[in-house]
Amino acid sequence: MKRPGTTLTVAELEIMHVVWKMGRATVRDVYEALRQHRKVAYTSVMTMMKILEQKGHLKKEQVERAYVYQAAKPRRQVLRTMVQDFVDRVFQGAAKPLMVHLVEDNRLSHEDIEEIQRLLKKSV
Repeated sequence: MKRPGTTLTVAELEIMHVVWKMGRATVRDVYEALRQHRKVAYTSVMTMMKILEQKGHLKKEQVERAYVYQAAKPRRQVLRTMVQDFVDRVFQGAAKPLMVHLVEDNRLSHEDIEEIQRLLKKSV
């Protein structure tokens, strides 16, 4: 069963990456960062940040005349939840098919595989 508000849309995740990188950011800060990569409307960024706040991913405080946002949860925690949701939905809760897919699709470098092997040895 889907956990409410756990999986972020592509646009929401893009905003969260900016906020995680900056630590604290205004709508203007996020807008300027996103504009470097693609066309985006200021009002769209503002709306998406309000939605992220409502979903519990962002929190804000008023500083002078602007709201300053920061992540309500650490990046690692949000991404872990999103990956778990993806594995549940796509691979029916089994992580092995995902790993097999990544290896067969050449998505993992030799260094990635060595790191995974190290982590597996450590967790056993």
